[in-house]
Amino acid sequence: MINKISPSMTEALSTIQDGATVLIGGFGTAGIPIELINGLIEQGARELTVVNNNAGNGDTGLAALLKAGRVRKIICSFPRQADSFVFDELYRSGKLELELVPQGNLAERLRAAGAGVGAFFTPTGFGTELAKNPDGSAKETRHIHGKDYVLEYPIYGDVALIKAEAGDRWGNLIYRKAARNFGPVMAMAAKFTVATVHRIVALGELDPEAIVTPGIHVSKIVQIDHVATQAGGFKKTASEKTP
Repeated sequence: MINKISPSMTEALSTIQDGATVLIGGFGTAGIPIELINGLIEQGARELTVVNNNAGNGDTGLAALLKAGRVRKIICSFPRQADSFVFDELYRSGKLELELVPQGNLAERLRAAGAGVGAFFTPTGFGTELAKNPDGSAKETRHIHGKDYVLEYPIYGDVALIKAEAGDRWGNLIYRKAARNFGPVMAMAAKFTVATVHRIVALGELDPEAIVTPGIHVSKIVQIDHVATQAGGFKKTASEKTP
């Protein structure tokens, strides 16, 4: 019987190894799987390459993972913002490597990995510093139908950590509004995907037409509590439940 419901966060994250490439969903704080990130910090994997839309906010979530010294390299679109002080300090001191990728290219490189696309040409970044590889060499370019393009390659993940709204024991997932963001493409691009859900439902309860991420792309799901909103901000009330 297929049952992808994990009894605990610890069990779900136990196979992540040092040096892994970890795709972490979320756009800023929307859809960020903070419970999984906290679990990854506790799990202890090091020398990670992390792929995310940004480089962490404040000192929680992804920023906490950076602060713990677990990340060797980050691939993202928006590393610097008002509260990205953890990233700033690590990057300026040479303790963290950065690969800057325009947001559309980031999404498409992840999608290409899941779709089996070997590479693709995009106009985004042509003629800029982004048309160079991390080692400084020039990326391949091509002039197609009167327009210049840069060749980009897929981003594959060893593991994806994403947040969904609900799922079933087969791993089928639905999302809540903008919290969906990078979750679906990251689940497709990774060898192993762990998703948190607020609700676990019976097989057949999810409308097949509403399922965004089918269970074939999901390895483990962990049920968590909703986050309670308070006047002072957000208070995490996550718990590990055994369905």
